[in-house]
Amino acid sequence: MIDDLPVGLVARHLAEDDHLRVLAVLDAWWGGLKGGAGSVERALLLPRLYFQHFATTGFLVERDGGEIAAFLVGFLSQTEPETAYVHFVGVDPALHGQGVGRLLYRAFFALARSHGRRHVHCVTSPENTASRAFHTRLGFTASAVKPDYDGPGLDRVAFTIDLSADPAATPWLR
Repeated sequence: MIDDLPVGLVARHLAEDDHLRVLAVLDAWWGGLKGGAGSVERALLLPRLYFQHFATTGFLVERDGGEIAAFLVGFLSQTEPETAYVHFVGVDPALHGQGVGRLLYRAFFALARSHGRRHVHCVTSPENTASRAFHTRLGFTASAVKPDYDGPGLDRVAFTIDLSADPAATPWLR
């Protein structure tokens, strides 16, 4: 499903049973970003419905023992037929820099292309500088900070990438 993962890791699509397992890693993986409010915000961003209704467009990476190593929750837009959306991604900090996040995105881009999607969008909080840098390295274009994007006090930076762009521009994603 996802080639080139580091040894000992295997990927599959999400399942409903993964919901609580993913929620259990969020605070540790985000290092307490934004404190208790950030913890609640992250949990609210990942309700069970994503694991029920978007399982085939999301991915879970596990270690040989079944421990979660990474995940990507994404979906194909119902409103914009050329668009797909990455809703939430997480990679165990012990695996940062090993290409796992890039491989998750590459798999999602291939899935989106196979469904005729041209654009992928996502957002992150302005405080999440690691996410902002990661998306920029992947070739996403970032917006300015969008105040109150997800509600009062929930500012976001929006990202977009054109999957039909010249493959030479982003060969690591093809």
